Amino acid sequence: MNNNITARLQFTFDVPCVWSYFAFARLRRALARFRADGGRAEVVFRPFQLAPDATVAGELKTDVLRRAFGGDIEETVAEITALAAQEGLLFRHHKAIFSNTFEAHRLIALASRQGLGEEMVERLFRAHHTDELNIADVDTLKRLAAEVGVHWSDDDDDETRAELDRVRRSGVRGVPVLQFADRPAMTGEQSEQDLFAALAKA
Repeated sequence: MNNNITARLQFTFDVPCVWSYFAFARLRRALARFRADGGRAEVVFRPFQLAPDATVAGELKTDVLRRAFGGDIEETVAEITALAAQEGLLFRHHKAIFSNTFEAHRLIALASRQGLGEEMVERLFRAHHTDELNIADVDTLKRLAAEVGVHWSDDDDDETRAELDRVRRSGVRGVPVLQFADRPAMTGEQSEQDLFAALAKA
């Protein structure tokens, strides 16, 4: 490992996506190991919206899952919850709100400029999947930003929309996607060890 080189990677995701959360959890563990060994890494978070037409008020996530998978979703929810537990994550779904994620992505960009991108992403994932909060609600987002230490701003709507458009035009149709430097993009199926090895080679 060359400690004079900063490993750079892009992580494209959406907050309600369970696979994005799993990939992020593995990535954070890999980053912690990499940095503990003296490595340096920079993560660029790129936005993607699973449902760009979702409302700010949102709807119960269980209703969204029922439309996607049909019928009784208890088995599906139980399977996802068990997979989350294997990653050390606590998932709750029955009161979770599936809503528009534009403002959440704007907050992530704001936090990244303040050096708190990773922390903000983790808090938003937990807010949605564990705390069952509506991450489109501005008052909720302001409170979460304050928890992380991010100074709130109402700026950058245009830049966030432009970045969402750039991601779409790049051909991304599903998330998560991880890309290290100029190497081929990786899906979210990689293990923590795979991600650690990729960081070491970056």
